[in-house]
Parts: sequence; structure tokens; C-alpha cells
Amino acid sequence: MSNRLVALLILAVPLAASAQVAPRRTQLDSAKVADLLSRLRSADSVVCQLAGNTLVNPWNVGSLGDEMPLVTPMPRPMPRPMPMPFAAPVMMSRPGGRMRFSYYQASALGAFRAVLRDQSRCVRNTAARVLGRAGATGAYEAFASLLRDPSAGLRETGALGLAELDDSRAARPLADALTDREPAVRAAAAVGLGRLEDASTISALAAALDDASPLVRRNAVWALGAIESRQVREPLARALKDADSDVRATAAWALGKLEDSTAIGPLGDALKDRDANVRQAAAFALGQLESKSSVAPLATALKDADPNVRQTAAWALGQTESAAAVEGLGAALKDRDEDVRETAAWALGEVQSADAVPALAGALHDSEVDVRVAAAWALGQIESPRGVEPLKEAMRDEVQEVRRAAVWALSQIDDPRAEDAVANAAEGDRLRRPRTRVRVRP
Repeated sequence: MSNRLVALLILAVPLAASAQVAPRRTQLDSAKVADLLSRLRSADSVVCQLAGNTLVNPWNVGSLGDEMPLVTPMPRPMPRPMPMPFAAPVMMSRPGGRMRFSYYQASALGAFRAVLRDQSRCVRNTAARVLGRAGATGAYEAFASLLRDPSAGLRETGALGLAELDDSRAARPLADALTDREPAVRAAAAVGLGRLEDASTISALAAALDDASPLVRRNAVWALGAIESRQVREPLARALKDADSDVRATAAWALGKLEDSTAIGPLGDALKDRDANVRQAAAFALGQLESKSSVAPLATALKDADPNVRQTAAWALGQTESAAAVEGLGAALKDRDEDVRETAAWALGEVQSADAVPALAGALHDSEVDVRVAAAWALGQIESPRGVEPLKEAMRDEVQEVRRAAVWALSQIDDPRAEDAVANAAEGDRLRRPRTRVRVRP
């Protein structure tokens, strides 16, 4: 990281963070904001974008409308936390779930408003995003005016501001902006429409799937998925055949959000895509559907050449909670990739079928600690007396983490042998809390 970048971030992070921590006693007056924006104006584009993103939201750095790698979901096995599904083309919170608040007082917002027509693309776009996210007074009118400007750069700024503003009045101008001659304007407009989640804009977004720009198509697909209406099913299925792999991966994610079993067919076909990221996104989407009908295509995906696809398929099979998934997941416990084995063990715990006990008992001897821990956890989830003896043996594992997982699992099983084993566990392996039966799923 360059010294210039470090210096600007050192200025930007405390500047934005202090506004959030102490908005009534903020030191963010308009002069300090203006000084930082002036520094950004002379910085190179990468430095300006990073520092600008920090000003917009210091806790969730991202950019809107720029070319960025697609973020594909990467589920992790329990008992680690599972992240929320996220495949948006830009780093942002879910459209309908954003909280409206501002890090800045009115005087500081005035400094941002003053640069909405700045010659620096980065500076004016940063200002638009800050003002939009703050819901500043008069922001809609200012952004709508920019969106009508002859300058393509200013129109982009207007679209970015409206995308952050989340104002229902923006639906019409943003839909019209999808036909703008500048790709950056169209891309920002698509994201803004997704945040509004207005079903009346579906036809305009569907038309944008034929846009010449892959970024515009990708953002339009994301927006359609954000709307979560059955009306978007057909255009999203069509987008699964797009020439751009990021568009296809985003379409798979969006179909999973619909929670419509009719998407299983198209998503099953996407599991054969030439791009591994698309296959992984399709597997994740099938898990989101939580349908037993997804078991067959996902079981096939457990044999994919890419370990990330196999791991995601294992996670998705756990989401189906179908006993039909036991055979495939049991075989995955012998996968050459340890993350796949760990996730398969977790998934079997989600399925909660006693038929999985023999395979999980074998996994208690896996060479990797995390796999053994997950296998013990899964046996506790299943609560079958058939798991008692393998778990008692696991209480002698050389790793304390495995021993403690085995003791916890035994505490979940209603069997006198399990109760005796827990009572006689070594002091360091005993549960810290009173014995309690905990079920993750009813």
C-alpha cells in the first residue's frame, strides 16, 4: 500500500467514524470535509475510490457501478456462522433492509453538496453517495437534475445518488436511464431500481438484459433478483445463458432468492456450466430453495472437479434436510478436500437421519481436526443411540476440541450409556454449562 493511500485512509477513516460515534459533538465541520475532498481530487483514482468508499460507509467498504469481481456465496459448515447469501455486483446491504441514517451533520453535508458537479468523477460520485445515503434535504431534486444533464459524467453522478437515496419517486427517472447512451449511467440506474424493489420496473430491467455492457446486464439481473417476484423467473432463466459468466452466476443467485421450485430445472442445468463460479452459485441457489427435488442434481455436483462447487453442493444438500441426501453426503466424507468433508459432516447433522451414523462414525477418525469436530457435532444433532459408542471412543481423541465436541454430542443423546460417559468425562473435557438438549431445527 502506497504512503499516499495510507495517509488518505488515515484521514478518511477517523473522519467518518467519529461522525458515527459522536454525531452531536462531531469535529466534522464543512472545512474539514472540504479539505479532505480537495486532497482526494488530486489523488489517483484507486486512492480516491478507496478513501471515498470509507467516507460513504466506513464499516462496509464497496463501490457502486464500477467493475468489480462478482462476490459469490461461500457457505461455511456449522458450528461456524453461516453468512447471508450475497451475490450482488457491488458491495451493499440488501436493498429492502438498509437503515436510513447519516454519519454527518448538516454543515458537513453542505461541503459534499458543493462538489456534486466537481470535475473529479470520484469526488462528485463520493459526494452523491454520501448525500443519498444520508437522505439529505433536496437530494432527490439535485440528483434528478443531474440525471438530465448533457454531461454523461454528471448523469452518472445523478444515477448513483438516486441509487443510494432509496426514494420511490426515482423509479421513473431510473427506468428511463436504463436507455442512456453511457454504460456507467445504465449500470448505476439498474442498481437503484433493485434497491427500490418496484415490480413496475421489471419490464425495463428485463429489457436491459440485452444491453451490450456485461456490467449493465449483471446489475439488471441483480436488480431483478432483489425484487423477488415470480414475474422475474423467465428473464432470470434466460440470463443463465448469458455470454458473461458473472451475469450467469448472478442469475443463479437471483433464482435462489425466489424460493420457487420451478427454478430447479434451470439451476440444475447451470450446474453443468463451464465456469466453476456459476456452478457454485447454482448449487448455492438450489440450497436456498430447500427442496427435496434438488437432491439429485446436487448429489451429482458432489463429484464436480472444483472443490468449492463440491463444498457448496454439500451445504445445499444439508439445506434440503432430505434423507435421500445421506448417501451422497456420506461418500463426500471421503472427499480429498478437507473443507468438503467438514461441510458434508455438518450437512448430515442438518439432515438428522440415523442412517448417517456409520459414515459419521468413520469421520471421527479423519486426519483433520475440524472434520472430526463436525462429525461429532452432527452425531449430537442426530441424537441416535447408535452414535453413543463411536462418540465414547472420540472422547479419547488426542485433541481436546474433538473430545469436548464428543462430550457435547453425548449430552444430546437420551441414553444411559451417554449419560454415564458425560458424567465420567475428564475435568477439562466436561461441559461448561449444565447439560441441556439443544436442537438447531425443530
